Amino acid sequence: MGRRGIQPMHKISTEWSANLAYCIGLIATDGSLSKDGRHIEFISKDRDLVETFCRCLGIRNRIGSKVSGYKKNSLAFRVQFGDVAFYRWLLGLGLTPNKSLTIGELKIPDEFFFDFLRGSFDGDGTIYSFRDERWKNSFMFYVRFVSASKKHLEWLQAAIHRLLAVRGIIRQNTRAYHIVFAKRSTRKILEKIYAVPDAPCLERKLAKCRKILTIDTQRA
Repeated sequence: MGRRGIQPMHKISTEWSANLAYCIGLIATDGSLSKDGRHIEFISKDRDLVETFCRCLGIRNRIGSKVSGYKKNSLAFRVQFGDVAFYRWLLGLGLTPNKSLTIGELKIPDEFFFDFLRGSFDGDGTIYSFRDERWKNSFMFYVRFVSASKKHLEWLQAAIHRLLAVRGIIRQNTRAYHIVFAKRSTRKILEKIYAVPDAPCLERKLAKCRKILTIDTQRA
């Protein structure tokens, strides 16, 4: 016999798509699942990223703001919505309440992995560059993903290596773990996550990536 009682309605589609995978990347980094078994929240200092998140999921909930607890006097934007069926689906992927230290492998289809990775990059990823004065015309750049869970970064490391044949190095600092990819690997990753020109992304981060790649190409 099937389950008795009224089953929760799906407000948000759980059919895999590039936009959905991108949002899973955002939830895995800057999102949270409430302990009530219903509500999901996404927070970012970039209002346009929260707006993109809402648009990709097809929700129209109000976007609020609050002072960030991580950086004093730093404003963050947030959206919260309730969807029991979507919440349970996220649990099935490997997301949990209080996920920061416990998140590990996520069940992301290979077809949409780099859409997910773009969301992860927009959430807790960074790119930085510098000129190494030890060598003439040297221009170095790196992509870094951050997580409080080493287990999650180990899964990310293995998945990227399996799909793209590049391997990052996992390191630990006082606050979290991070996985770093060097120049050639970074270029391969960026080419994959930005392969579709109109794919949802954080525009300021895309602009920074383009600038760095342009400088590198000009110096080649």
